[in-house]
Amino acid sequence: MAIRFSVQDVHFELENEQNLKKWISNVVLRRGKAVGNISYLFCDDNYLLGVNRQYLNHDTYTDIITFDYVVGNLVSGDIMISVDRVGENAEKFGVPFEQELHRVVIHGVLHLLGQGDKTDSEAAEMRCLENDALALWNEMFHGEQKS
Repeated sequence: MAIRFSVQDVHFELENEQNLKKWISNVVLRRGKAVGNISYLFCDDNYLLGVNRQYLNHDTYTDIITFDYVVGNLVSGDIMISVDRVGENAEKFGVPFEQELHRVVIHGVLHLLGQGDKTDSEAAEMRCLENDALALWNEMFHGEQKS
């Protein structure tokens, strides 16, 4: 079982791959699940738009698409992330690119863990879980304790 990262036709280099794998695994384990095969593909807007049209019949840009292959407690899936959207959203929300990237990376995992975001209450819960995971990242790799 493994967490894998790849890049498709976009100038992007992922930093801290090992730390990301540890963090993602920790988030999954804290929810009482096991890490299966989780594959991340970092791409551009046009690539993800094509996937969105082909597989989901949505004609819109998005920052992430998650394909869920979870079986029982084994968390597996394909997660595709547009680095174009991540960059634009980081600018829009006034946060560093890396922070927004981490939010989106864990957003996909939270979907695999069963968290929805279609309703207002689900979206609010998703945001809380993302914030908890980001606090865990800071605790694990920057020595910052959650207050």
